[in-house]
Amino acid sequence: MIETRALRGPALEAVLDDLAQLRITVFRSYPYLYDGDVAYEQRYLQTYRDSPNAILIGAFDGARLVGASTGAPMEEHADDFAQAFAGLDIPLSDIFYCAESVLLPDYRGQGIGHAFFDAREAHARALGRRHSAFCAVTRPAGHPLCPEGYTPLNRFWTGRGYAKVPGAVAQFRWKDIDQPEETDHALQFWMRAL
Repeated sequence: MIETRALRGPALEAVLDDLAQLRITVFRSYPYLYDGDVAYEQRYLQTYRDSPNAILIGAFDGARLVGASTGAPMEEHADDFAQAFAGLDIPLSDIFYCAESVLLPDYRGQGIGHAFFDAREAHARALGRRHSAFCAVTRPAGHPLCPEGYTPLNRFWTGRGYAKVPGAVAQFRWKDIDQPEETDHALQFWMRAL
């Protein structure tokens, strides 16, 4: 039986090293193809350690963290996302950013993804947020590392009420598993009203 728990403050901080390893493991697969780096992970996860309004939803198999999703007020990510949201008539202070959702393959298809979104959206509402948003990497059709039978999560996201935000695309750099150095990647934002 998998247990999901909402973690904040010291409880959140206590699982960040495990989350870093999960991110490296899960994001190595398509479509992210991320060649993970522990030092980068520690810098990235600092936002969640430092934010009093951040949340981490952990999926535990016993004491083992097998999945997690994070979220924080969008303005805490303003430097990364300001350009993507520049043309939107919604202030960043109305948006809750649902960051990663990572889950080991053996635990998928059991409703944990819904639990991740349910808990983050409830937290966003409790903070007075009116919108929830996340971003997902886009890869060109026919990408050589796309596995046969790959199905994107678009249907899951639209089923939860999310839609692509036209023109809201962020750019991030990371090293793909098949590249010698970091390259730019486009991440499309999706959003829904709460």
